[in-house]
Amino acid sequence: MKTYVIRRRNGWNSTRDLENSAALSLEIGNNEMSHQIRWIRTYVVSEDNGTLGTVCIYQAISPAALREHANRVGMPANEITEVENTVIIRDDPLEKEAAA
Repeated sequence: MKTYVIRRRNGWNSTRDLENSAALSLEIGNNEMSHQIRWIRTYVVSEDNGTLGTVCIYQAISPAALREHANRVGMPANEITEVENTVIIRDDPLEKEAAA
């Protein structure tokens, strides 16, 4: 599997909508497509129009598998970019650490 960044713009009107999509995404990814995709992490961002978007890190066999997963969940996959390399300066902060 290769690693990909997926930009999902203007996908959700509320945190509750996003949580519902995330639950369905996890279910489909783990139970129906586990041999094709693997969800690693997601960063939630505020869009200019007040909706929520995400930047997701996935591993997958192809961009087509990621698009199929997004279609099955009913969420956008506006941009899919293969990761060439990873540079880690420090680990992602835990939520409690980020607030301090």
